[in-house]
Amino acid sequence: QIPVGTEIEGMNILGLVLFALVLGVALKKLGQEGEDLIRFFNSFNEATMVLVTWIMWYVPIGIMFLVGSKIVEMEDIMLLVTSLGKYIFASILGHVIHGGIILPLIYFAATRQNPYQHSDALCFISPCSISSSATLPSMIKCIEENNKVDKRIS
Repeated sequence: QIPVGTEIEGMNILGLVLFALVLGVALKKLGQEGEDLIRFFNSFNEATMVLVTWIMWYVPIGIMFLVGSKIVEMEDIMLLVTSLGKYIFASILGHVIHGGIILPLIYFAATRQNPYQHSDALCFISPCSISSSATLPSMIKCIEENNKVDKRIS
């Protein structure tokens, strides 16, 4: 049996993207009347970035308490500490190699420019690379301020 479109679970992402594109073109065609809504969406974007930044700063506290509650429940703490220590060392070493050597080499090969002029972005991306949404505000700030990229593009 072949499912019909209404029977498939999930969001229609393609429809949302298409709607956003058509709405953007329509707002630009309206000229000055559409500028009010464009300014609203830009303000909404800025507010969302502030919220994401707040979440980035407070989520580690919640995670600390979640992990702490599981540690208290454990019987052999030394086994946990040695295993966790090895994991943390391997993770930090991998991030240092990736963020300090591999990413700068790729950047240099692609642009022939000094990759360490963007070291603030590299230092933030490397340990937080699990979630791109967490690094997005700092990356946008780095792109706009350090590289002088237009806000509409970033």
